[in-house]
Amino acid sequence: MNTQTPPVVTQDTALVVVDVQQGLEESEHWGRRNNPAADAHIETLLDVWQTTGRPVVLVRHDSVEPLSPLRPGQPGNGFKGYVEERRGLGAGPQLLVTKTVNSAFYGTPDLDAWFRASGITRFVVVGIQTNMCVETTARMGGNLGYEVLFALDATYTFDLEGPFGWRQSADELARATAVTLHGGGFATVTTTAELVAAAKR
Repeated sequence: MNTQTPPVVTQDTALVVVDVQQGLEESEHWGRRNNPAADAHIETLLDVWQTTGRPVVLVRHDSVEPLSPLRPGQPGNGFKGYVEERRGLGAGPQLLVTKTVNSAFYGTPDLDAWFRASGITRFVVVGIQTNMCVETTARMGGNLGYEVLFALDATYTFDLEGPFGWRQSADELARATAVTLHGGGFATVTTTAELVAAAKR
């Protein structure tokens, strides 16, 4: 998880907060999660970004699955309280993106177009789930040429079963995401503490 050099956080580095929604608290639907400190880390980064007037993007998943807690019109579609309370705060630009797929770059409005119009070339990504929408957003950002900082401890995910009866724990999935993104050159995997220190330099 350690980076080769400390992350660089410029004044125009955006914070992209992915799917921090009430419905992802429903453990009977999702299963066992990892990293109980994730929400506190996300809240810390939101506070730093808004206090310093940096750009913030809030991403909401509007599920089209009929049984999903995240579908529009359900309480679970809304942001968690600490995110909702911060909407519209801070001196920097803020954008709300809604999506129905994994990547925030396939949402409305067009995140890539907003970044380019704003001159943003670097972003930090946090949120839920580590190996799903957060990872997909990071991968696509890297493919589009952005410098992506992935705050691993400001994400969480759930145990998951795949093919052949294989099952991986949430911690195993998060570690695999970190290795793939960092080792594959899609993003720099870092921590909340490193990002806060970089933002205050």
